[in-house]
Amino acid sequence: MYETLCSPVNYGGLTLKKRIIFAPTSMGLPRQELLERMRAIAAGGCAMIIVGDVPVLPHGFGPSLYSRKGAEFYRQLVETVHGEGCKICAQLHQSDSDLKGMLRYIPGVLTGRISQAELRPLLNAQVGPYITRLPEAKIKKITEAFGTAAERAVGLGFDMVQVHGDRMCGSFSSTVFNHRTDAYGGSAENRARFAVEAVSAIRRRLPDLPIDYKLAVRQQDPHYGNAGVLESELGVFVPLLEQAGVTSFHVTLANHGDLSDTIPPKTHPAFGAQGCFLKFCDEVRALTAKPICGVGGLTDPDFVEAQLAAGRIDCAAMSRQLIADPAWPEKVRTGRVDTIHRCVRCNRECLGGMMAHRGVHCIYEKTEGKEHS
Repeated sequence: MYETLCSPVNYGGLTLKKRIIFAPTSMGLPRQELLERMRAIAAGGCAMIIVGDVPVLPHGFGPSLYSRKGAEFYRQLVETVHGEGCKICAQLHQSDSDLKGMLRYIPGVLTGRISQAELRPLLNAQVGPYITRLPEAKIKKITEAFGTAAERAVGLGFDMVQVHGDRMCGSFSSTVFNHRTDAYGGSAENRARFAVEAVSAIRRRLPDLPIDYKLAVRQQDPHYGNAGVLESELGVFVPLLEQAGVTSFHVTLANHGDLSDTIPPKTHPAFGAQGCFLKFCDEVRALTAKPICGVGGLTDPDFVEAQLAAGRIDCAAMSRQLIADPAWPEKVRTGRVDTIHRCVRCNRECLGGMMAHRGVHCIYEKTEGKEHS
């Protein structure tokens, strides 16, 4: 019944055993717990895990590719995932947060006067001035670092890299944040320059490496997402990224708005339906022959199979569903669909757990207290 879903695919030069990918996710878990979670997802039959938010510079949030401890963690993560017959991809990113500007809010966060919900818009308000004033020499250093980071990731065993098209790439892409008047601002071509240079830096160093690009799309009517690429500008960005060396596109909604927009609950007014971001894939499909990965509330095997079989997408990415049931792909393959723990998109323990600094979990962990089989 799920012939396409369970079939191999050439995803931008990397052969995947089936069409299911674990989407990049900020898990917020202790390292050992994260390793075990990734092991379970890999053992559950997904084809590739994308490790979210791998910093391209030595000093950034999360484990560093440049430190002994960080490199050892990534090497262990790669070995853990590969040990279960699963591929692994490093999502390379550069934060667009103004670190100096953040310092003023630390006391309020520590004392509880500023909640996580209140902190997000305060930080977002600093993105535009930070991006607009960033010196060109610093920009060049950052885009070149994507190439260096990719080399280090490959050296640790990663099979692919993904350039995070949100964060700094997305903020440079967006007129909401990018008010520069030099070669990095103004026209869509100029606003694409940062991302193009980041991809090009990887391609120069690693001519044969598959490069995925998380293409963050900004919707105008109604307005959702502040970073990323307007739908009307995809015709500029997609060809430029492809020419720079991108071999596949992971298409989703742009960030820097409410987190419940990019991680929408079932009750979301615009993105409550299954496959809520696939309409953006349709727009990208018209512009490129490269493989496309879709994401957004994908939980039902029949729906996912239909999208894949129709050629609407080449792969389906899931985060919350594989957290709810890591064995979803294997259960589908072996005809045990009726035993799947289906994500109900309540966001209580996944997004809610992350916002409360408990890490990403699932309501099934509390209600059933047992591992998925």
